Amino acid sequence: MQLNKCYPKSMTNDYSQDIERTQRTIRPQEMARERERVRENDPQPQMMQQQQQQQAGGKKCPFCGAVNEPEAMFCAQCGQPISKSSCPFCGSEIDPDADFCEACHHYIRKDICSYCGAHLSGNEAYCPECGSPRGGLVCPTCHTMNDFAFCKQCGTALTAEAKELVKELQKNPDYMELMNVVQEYSRLESSLPYNSERDVVREQMNMKLRERMLTLLAKDAGVENPVIPKVSTKRMTKEELEEQKADRIKKLSAILDKLAVPPTSSPVQARNYAMASKPMGVRLAWVCNFKHALHSSPCGCAKPHLGGKWVVLGKNSTAEIKDDK
Repeated sequence: MQLNKCYPKSMTNDYSQDIERTQRTIRPQEMARERERVRENDPQPQMMQQQQQQQAGGKKCPFCGAVNEPEAMFCAQCGQPISKSSCPFCGSEIDPDADFCEACHHYIRKDICSYCGAHLSGNEAYCPECGSPRGGLVCPTCHTMNDFAFCKQCGTALTAEAKELVKELQKNPDYMELMNVVQEYSRLESSLPYNSERDVVREQMNMKLRERMLTLLAKDAGVENPVIPKVSTKRMTKEELEEQKADRIKKLSAILDKLAVPPTSSPVQARNYAMASKPMGVRLAWVCNFKHALHSSPCGCAKPHLGGKWVVLGKNSTAEIKDDK
């Protein structure tokens, strides 16, 4: 009120307009500063910003979705491999927990003995645990150079520990049953079936001729009423033979399922157990849980510790084995 009395009206209006303009200029600045203070004191935006920065520079696990450090090889949340490494021999891309390169067929771990699984410093010429040479072992049976405790070509146990493992496994009832079925299957594989009705008649005639000859020989030796033991033939028709072979393969597959290698932490131990349980006398292939591929043996699999089993291929199988050269 005093302002209006002491000053002219025009000056009063100018002064009021100056105050209003000042408030319009200062008030947005104060409001912006206040929002900045609230933003600085609020932890949630900061956390969101940190997560965004971490996601931008980190590695996301394809298995559980967790974000890991950029240089992480394994997920800190679930333990699965999230990075790839390269083979020191051929440069092929491999998983960080693989100990064998399926591209160039080389064992690539320098800190783990390929024969017994003992830890190494990387410079030893021989494993201090099992005494095996780092350069490989030559199989005394087929003369194949091997990086593992069993020959990848013929399955011969090459180290003392491998031979002991075979002896222990031979006491397993399932393994004993497996070998019996393998022998039956091998006998059937070498059997000669009847090709026609004429073969059946000829077999019967041979049996009668045998009985007559043995009777004459016995009488010449002074035996009045000789008793000639009957001999049962094991020959059968092609259909009967194939049916019995299929039955043995079915039994073999069931037993091999029991002896399957479960997932474990050591590729070397998994590989050795699988090789020790391999029966001879039947054509087999190793099916790995890593890629579900057929290998001639677990020696050709990069990650046998994920598990796998032997499967019967049969004599005339055309199944493709991944690591056959």
